[in-house]
Amino acid sequence: MAEIEIDGAPADPARLAALGLLNYGHFTTLRAEAGRVRGLALHLDRLVRDCRTVFAAELDRAVLRQRIRAALPADGAPVIVRVTVFDPALGLERPGAPAVPQLLVTTRPAPAAPPGPLRVRTAAYRRELPEVKHVGLFGLIRQRRLAQLDGYDDALLTGLDGRITEGATWNIGFHDGHGLVWPDGEALPGVTAALLAAAHPGPQRREPVRADGLDRFVAAFALNAGVGVRPVAAVDGTAFDPAHPALAALRTTYERIAGETV
Repeated sequence: MAEIEIDGAPADPARLAALGLLNYGHFTTLRAEAGRVRGLALHLDRLVRDCRTVFAAELDRAVLRQRIRAALPADGAPVIVRVTVFDPALGLERPGAPAVPQLLVTTRPAPAAPPGPLRVRTAAYRRELPEVKHVGLFGLIRQRRLAQLDGYDDALLTGLDGRITEGATWNIGFHDGHGLVWPDGEALPGVTAALLAAAHPGPQRREPVRADGLDRFVAAFALNAGVGVRPVAAVDGTAFDPAHPALAALRTTYERIAGETV
């Protein structure tokens, strides 16, 4: 069952309604276990950076850590934590008023087992302000819904030129048999992707990747903080081996990254 707090107190309906009605804010999602989080500093950096962009306001990193720490279960059980930054006082008429952001922290149990490989289809769609992890998810969820209605698991976004950018709520990477290849299209700079790129011992490069040229890769994988490294079994009509040894090596590399104490 999810737990919800705003600025360290149980969430009240009025402030939750404000977030639902205005839908203006930003967030980060992380996985915590035994009081530790992989890439915690990067998640905090994201919240501070995005708050400057979205609200022209500063967040206190110490307060962020305290709010996350207070929400973690005492027994250290693995949970998914989402920290949403919003201002319940802002309204549709005066969103340009000076902002006083508040912190909505929610937790839910982390998946007990890693999810299976993804089958995705491409969709020409660009997130608004793609460098910010903002709460405007309607377009992404619609693309995911349309993909699922068409028999796929999720949507992989492309630009109008066919260049791959990112998944609906995840980054994507490829392996060409020699090293990692990261698409260079506009995408959210993911924490999990950054951690894996920094820890990967082999060659890697960033370059344009087109949806019509994926047969040059031997493996593909999705990345986000909730599940880590997840195999991609197919993109449109191009199949990949979800059990390729390169993916096992990537998962091992990621799992060996030590978590930071909250």
